[in-house]
Amino acid sequence: MSVDMRTFLAHVELANPITTAAGCASSGRELAQFFDLHRLGALTTRSITMAPRAGRPTPRMAETPSGMLNSVGLQGPGIDAFLERELPWLAQRGIRTIVSIGGGTVAEYSELARRLADAPGVTALEINLSCPNMEDRGRVFAREGSAAAEVIASVRSIMRYDVPVVAKLAPDVADIVSVARACVDAGADALSMINNPLGMAIDTEALRPSLAAVTGGLSGPAVLPLAVRCVWQVHAALPGVPLIGMGGVMSGKDAFQFVLAGACVVGVGTALFHDPYACLRIERELEDLLRARGLQRLADAVGLAHRPPGSAPRHLMVDSEESIP
Repeated sequence: MSVDMRTFLAHVELANPITTAAGCASSGRELAQFFDLHRLGALTTRSITMAPRAGRPTPRMAETPSGMLNSVGLQGPGIDAFLERELPWLAQRGIRTIVSIGGGTVAEYSELARRLADAPGVTALEINLSCPNMEDRGRVFAREGSAAAEVIASVRSIMRYDVPVVAKLAPDVADIVSVARACVDAGADALSMINNPLGMAIDTEALRPSLAAVTGGLSGPAVLPLAVRCVWQVHAALPGVPLIGMGGVMSGKDAFQFVLAGACVVGVGTALFHDPYACLRIERELEDLLRARGLQRLADAVGLAHRPPGSAPRHLMVDSEESIP
């Protein structure tokens, strides 16, 4: 039995639900050395900023039990170089591209959106809200619904209607559903979660923090249960909103958890650091799991864990008349 792996991010059709997580595949060239990027549902770029950024001082990565910490700091060439070299390379090859952006003010997000609004090759725009608001004592946009909503409303007013605006949420909040709702009310077409929760490790030999920046984002298998919980809660509250689930996806079974919780797209991040073919393997494993459970379409599994027992998709249920001896 073949499985229809197609999915939709808002009104944009993707051939399958697997995308790269922002910051884990740069802007595609490195990953293209290993396989044809058309085999991805979409490629998500690193978060693009207005000006070039060298990133934070080293050491800025540290291994942790079942995961890793990073404090790279949105290293990148800036929007000018991205528009001149990186996006055209993707557009010329017809790669579905989710462009991630990050800023320090609402005006900066707006200007990034304006620069990208008419740029060929932008499939969707992901708004990295885990950036400090320089106009509000450095408080992270993602931690307050009103601050996040202001960014989303500004970006949505600039982008063309056919380019979905995706709000990327952080788990370090009291109520992720309220932030999600504020973003959707402000015009977000989809939500992406989770960005890395903040963590820290101390080097017991050096007697110092393992990262130069002291704290960093935690990723890898350790955050999977946290990420699945966030997707579950937001899907339960906003069942009609497309969700990209990510955080600790190392296998098709991990991806399946996100789909069952309500995600229609799944991001793969840390796994790529040691297995550049991880996206292809995970998509194949997910398809095998769907087939083994008699699911003919990925869409039939999205949010399935929320449904009461016995309410499986119609084609999986035995007709009551046929079940009578």
